[in-house]
Amino acid sequence: MKSLIAMALVALLAACGVDGEPIPPTRAKAAPSDGIRISGEARVGVVKTF
Repeated sequence: MKSLIAMALVALLAACGVDGEPIPPTRAKAAPSDGIRISGEARVGVVKTF
């Protein structure tokens, strides 16, 4: 049983990176235009009067 688990673990680890070197994600050139626009303003502060 231990040898079966060991062989399964080796098979899983051997499959890592099979398709080649990792490729970093690229930045999208333009966001898809679906009619949604988000904009606004926010202010945060503390006011104390004496």
